[in-house]
Amino acid sequence: MIGNEGARRLIDVLSRHGLKAATCESLTAGLVAATITTVPGASTVFRGGLITYASELKFTLAGVDAQWIAQHGVINSVTATQMAMGCRKVCGADVGMACTGVAGPDPQDGEPAGTVFISVAYRGIPVVERLQLDGTREEIRRGTVERLLDLGCEVVSER
Repeated sequence: MIGNEGARRLIDVLSRHGLKAATCESLTAGLVAATITTVPGASTVFRGGLITYASELKFTLAGVDAQWIAQHGVINSVTATQMAMGCRKVCGADVGMACTGVAGPDPQDGEPAGTVFISVAYRGIPVVERLQLDGTREEIRRGTVERLLDLGCEVVSER
């Protein structure tokens, strides 16, 4: 199980700022939301999330531009950013947090396993990062969760 220290920090930061968060997850398939909700008090700051594991759910649920996906695939910064903004809107949250990538073992959209894009949307300004993680599928998924929780803390604390 992923350590929930990052989730505790995120809940604390969101609480101090009076904010609510939502998630949109692809390769982690709900692991970010599950990690957040292991912490008592999560219900005061966490609205919910979208699991958009299948590519078409990224546009039907999260509002990612379908034409963009058709032309560029789902493993990129634009898709991650649109996922973060989409879940923020759909879930009625102040902060949207998203991840899309390749857990492996095979490449996807021309990207090798371990390529991940995470994004946090807050105050209309999304922040996106590209990660290149090593390890098994589970290690890549865990690394994604940990970095996304940390990025959420950083973005909210800095603004």
